[in-house]
Amino acid sequence: MERFIKAISSPGAKGATAGVAPTQRVDLGAVVNLSDDSIAICMENSEKCEPVFKKKMLDRYLDKVVHVAGSGYVFVLVMSILLVWAFLGIKFGKEEMWQVVISDFQAIFCYIFDSFLMRQQLVGYEMHMTVAACLRSRNVSNTRMLRQMVEDCKSEKISQIEYLDQDMIASEFPKINWLGRLSNLVATVTGHAVTVGLYWVCIFIWIGFGHHCGWSNQWQLYINSATSALMVFVFVFLENIREQHRQYSESCMALIHKTDAALELRLRTITGDTIDNEPVVIPGPYVRRIQRGIYYYADVVGTLVGIALMCIVVIIWLVIGPAMSFDANWWLIIGTYTGLIGMTDGFILRNVFYHLGLHEDESFDQVRTEDLAMYDLIGVSPPCEDEVQESGFSYRISAAVGWFCSHEVVALFGAMVMLGLLIGASVMKWSTTGQLLCNVPPSIIETFFMIILITSQNMADAKRRALLFNIYKRRRYLLLYLNSRTICDEK
Repeated sequence: MERFIKAISSPGAKGATAGVAPTQRVDLGAVVNLSDDSIAICMENSEKCEPVFKKKMLDRYLDKVVHVAGSGYVFVLVMSILLVWAFLGIKFGKEEMWQVVISDFQAIFCYIFDSFLMRQQLVGYEMHMTVAACLRSRNVSNTRMLRQMVEDCKSEKISQIEYLDQDMIASEFPKINWLGRLSNLVATVTGHAVTVGLYWVCIFIWIGFGHHCGWSNQWQLYINSATSALMVFVFVFLENIREQHRQYSESCMALIHKTDAALELRLRTITGDTIDNEPVVIPGPYVRRIQRGIYYYADVVGTLVGIALMCIVVIIWLVIGPAMSFDANWWLIIGTYTGLIGMTDGFILRNVFYHLGLHEDESFDQVRTEDLAMYDLIGVSPPCEDEVQESGFSYRISAAVGWFCSHEVVALFGAMVMLGLLIGASVMKWSTTGQLLCNVPPSIIETFFMIILITSQNMADAKRRALLFNIYKRRRYLLLYLNSRTICDEK
């Protein structure tokens, strides 16, 4: 019984993250009498330098599905479906059943991609936290060996680093391909404050026509179809840019780990140190009760339990179809369920992205602090860092809206809105109008949250690219320093 209680209560707990960098063993025959190409030699002989991420078989399969969902092939396929839908809408667009079916397709599609996006977020968080712990693990050993080296050579003159050209360092770092650059441009335009403003202008224009259209079901279906198409695009695009960023980050971190391991190997050669790298534990973020509940929900959705629940609902929905004569109300039921849940997921996604991202930033800030301490130890100025411009009206507006929408109280408000819509639909006896009440507002709200999530994602990606480049540059110059200084007693 205790095991069962522990299993169902464990989701939502963002505990400590432990990591240990693989210890580099000195091969004297390979690294003594290093030539001018010693950096390359060290890096070539730095085996098993990356941390190993162990996952259960089900998690591996789920991650593969998420990777495929974010691929360019799926993006092109979904865009093609949207174009076909738009052309067919010229002929069938005025039919109520046509718009209801399209609304159902959009709701189910976005419901599934909600789970994929949540899993991307949670897996990315675990990976970044583990990477930060491993970098700090090797920093402990490198700091110890640098201190020993300085003490042994305090009577010797230590040369300063002759900094390499910025372009030369940048040329060594992974490049963003043309598709990534195009996606970043589209993300910048899509998530721009002006775009968000235009979105709400269109919504208010639609509301303005409500009286002229008699507040009819057809009037509601018009905006539902428009936001459905936009939401499908936003979801698949967000999934795609996240997948591209994951691949790019992994290539950057692979180079960082290799350079970091080369730095450790070089220090062990100089000092003769054989002490294994020690594990580093990064404490989990402080979480209040409401936020813990949000994380719990996110963990359930991120393990795709939500999709399993949706499958059960779909089966029940199909079973009751004959009893409802497969009418418009029957078609709307599945859209109502997925629409309400999807709106809640939009609130949760925005919240989780912001709060887990803060903890990741704090962890990498600690890595930076330890890196700079090593430069202080050897009395050398660290290289200048790349920075992302955090100014401009659009940036400030986007950042403010993102911060506000990420608050746990706003996420709680989203749940209250869902409850209110359910009560309203029940009062209307779940008629077509009542169900549209549960489809249209959630569709409008969720689309807005996904658009501002693109803005935040774009900002976070730019910061993370600069952060990774700075981490690499600091290690690259330390390694250059070790191979250009006067060695007083190389063992």
